[in-house]
Amino acid sequence: MPIKLVPPRLGKTPYWSGRGTHFGQYVNRSTKARERALASKIVRKWEREIERGEFVEPGEPTFASSALAYMRAGGGRRFLTPLLKHFGETPLKRIGQADLDEAAATIYPDASPATVNRQLYTPAIAVLRRGGISLQFRRPEGAAGKQLTTWLWPEQATALIGEAMNLDDEFGTLCVMLLYTGLRLSEGLRSEIDRLRLDEGYLYMPRTKNGQARSVFLPPLAIEALREHPRGLERPGARIFKFHKGGHLYSLLRAAAARAGVTLEERQAFHIFCHTYGTWMRRYGGLDLRGLVGTDRWKDIKSTARYAHVVTSEEAQRAALLPAWKIQTKRA
Repeated sequence: MPIKLVPPRLGKTPYWSGRGTHFGQYVNRSTKARERALASKIVRKWEREIERGEFVEPGEPTFASSALAYMRAGGGRRFLTPLLKHFGETPLKRIGQADLDEAAATIYPDASPATVNRQLYTPAIAVLRRGGISLQFRRPEGAAGKQLTTWLWPEQATALIGEAMNLDDEFGTLCVMLLYTGLRLSEGLRSEIDRLRLDEGYLYMPRTKNGQARSVFLPPLAIEALREHPRGLERPGARIFKFHKGGHLYSLLRAAAARAGVTLEERQAFHIFCHTYGTWMRRYGGLDLRGLVGTDRWKDIKSTARYAHVVTSEEAQRAALLPAWKIQTKRA
């Protein structure tokens, strides 16, 4: 049914309006036209836009407007540029699962599922949520990527830390702190001297990746390394470490690992330290998965599942009770 023209109301508005429902879309808005002929053309244009699915009500949130609100609220900008080029002024209510899947195929045709999830689905869904869209979206199969589980044996950690110290004393100190606290690299680099209490073995982190504050226990070896900080700790208001996250820091780690004979998995880098921390807390600290959550380093049991099998279970150790006999060898 066509949208009807509504004439100007004396003393109210000098403009013609359009009112009615066309293909299920209700319209009641001013044409901003004083002449009937022009107003009629504008209304017919609205009807064609409705039929093509391009009609946008004034003030209706679009991907671009919602992305701007998301960034102003502190949301990350890193992967939004290609999304803005793709969706632009598309109304949020018209973006569904199929649209995200199409955008993924167009923008990242050859990327891995994990990359597509991180660089497209995660930021796009965050923008949609900001605009009030509460649909549940499916992530691409394999979005979680390969779970990194590699960790260091004590002798490997000793060799790696030693080579890190040889390259740069302060870099080596940073590695010790990451290894013995489980801090993420970004958290270690943000750590401030004013929040450090070496006599109490304590560091306060007001903000972590989980969005919560964390009280960090510093074991004796971490305290010893920090006491020997090459630039000292008498720098009120400063960060503990001079480094910034970037290529130089990753080059130092790769060099130290190569010299120590340690192989780092692809994409692992500094994660090797937090994985080692979790593994050692299980193997040597005696914590179960719930205990790992209790350290505040991990948010929930699901996050600690990768450490479930780094120690043998009591049941598996019953193999020591199996019947045995003396094994004959040729040398015997």
